[in-house]
Amino acid sequence: MLKSIHTRHNDIFLDMLRRCRKARKLRQADLATRLGRGQSVISKVEQGERRLDVIELRAWLNALEIDFADFMNELNHRLEGMPIPDAMFRTRHASRDRQSDRS
Repeated sequence: MLKSIHTRHNDIFLDMLRRCRKARKLRQADLATRLGRGQSVISKVEQGERRLDVIELRAWLNALEIDFADFMNELNHRLEGMPIPDAMFRTRHASRDRQSDRS
C-alpha cells in the first residue's frame, strides 16, 4: 500500500485533527502535555511531517475526548467518493509499465 503523506486524503485527516484540537480550545502544547509528549511532536503530526499509527491516533483522540469510532466515521464520510491513493498509484505505474513493455 502506498504510504505517502502527501495525498488529499491525508490533508483531510490532518485538517480534522487540527480542527478537533482547536474546537477544544487547546494549544499544541496543551495537547502535548495530555499525551506526555513534546509540543514538536504535535506540530510535526499536524504539518504532515510525522505519521500516527492507529494506537497513537486512539490515544490522541482520547486526549481530545473524542470517540475514535465517531472520528473514523466522519473521516470515512469526508473521503467517500475520492479515489484511493494506492489504486491511483498502481494504475499510473501499471499503464506506464505496459507502455514500456511495448517499446
